[in-house]
Amino acid sequence: MTEPGGLVSAYVHDAELDAEATVRPKRLSEFIAQDRVRDQLDLLLQGAMRRGSPPDHILLSGPPGLGKTSLANIVAAELGAGIRVTSGPAIERSGDLAAILTSLAEGDVLFIDEIHRIAKPAEELLYSAMEDFRVDVVVGKGPGATAIPLDVEPFTLVGATTRSGLLTGPMRDRFGFVAHLDFYAPGELELLLQRSARILGVRITEEGAREVAGRSRGTPRIANRLLRRVRDFAEVRADGIVTLEIARAALKVYDVDALGLDRLDRAVLTALVEAFRGGPVGLSTLAVAVGEQPDTVEEVCEPFLVRAGLLARTPRGRVATEAAWRHLGHTPPTGTFGANPISAPDLFTAGEAERP
Repeated sequence: MTEPGGLVSAYVHDAELDAEATVRPKRLSEFIAQDRVRDQLDLLLQGAMRRGSPPDHILLSGPPGLGKTSLANIVAAELGAGIRVTSGPAIERSGDLAAILTSLAEGDVLFIDEIHRIAKPAEELLYSAMEDFRVDVVVGKGPGATAIPLDVEPFTLVGATTRSGLLTGPMRDRFGFVAHLDFYAPGELELLLQRSARILGVRITEEGAREVAGRSRGTPRIANRLLRRVRDFAEVRADGIVTLEIARAALKVYDVDALGLDRLDRAVLTALVEAFRGGPVGLSTLAVAVGEQPDTVEEVCEPFLVRAGLLARTPRGRVATEAAWRHLGHTPPTGTFGANPISAPDLFTAGEAERP
């Protein structure tokens, strides 16, 4: 079963957190791509430092693996402040959040990942902390309960979310700066891979970096993960240099094709085309056909397949496009849904991509 930590999944695996931390940029000047967001953040931070006050609260949205956590750490580094890291699912009660907020020093950064999943009581407590730097802690139960106001040191909240639409209006309105991170172009991923290769001590050619970048789904986390696996192949079965040929051979071993599809992606497309004649077919039926959970197919596979123009979601179910038929080596029947295939280099430069 493919889990959210698979080779071409944008979700982080616990075992690779240390490896990912070593290649993360530490300053805004080291952060590759996202030029618009980087310039806006620079203005925000520089203005706050000149005034000698914490910057406005920051909300970062976008698909996983694009650098939201890296930017949160960069904000703290640029401010010269400490950072406290937690996640929305970890904050189940308002008391948990109150303990974190009251332990912050002046000017600290509080980073809450997946902030849209924070519990409702904690979210309401966060409102007053963000606006007035004050929290009300309820002591006791029933008629004898009293609310004790506690002051919180001025801080900056950095929230990250992969589903900004699930944020409540009152929460979203309390952020002074909101930024959306977009997928990287292949050229930007090449620069990122060359930087990561220098840090990891991997010898890689321009052609090798270009090949890995083209199969990375426009996502830095996937690019760095593939680089580490290609490095293993180059060190064990070659001379340690990642060339074009070595990159192709390594990615073939790991079942990552020219578009960045893995075994599960191709299984979904194959089932659609060969078992269901292109669809439409329901999500549950499709998941059973490939031996996976519906959530895995919907959250791990479908976002990229839809963005690549290989699969379409319709009111009647999932449909394989003409591009999917051709990618699998089949001739699409007359009237097949969709247009021409999108090549990997053009995938993130052919206009605004559909976001998962």
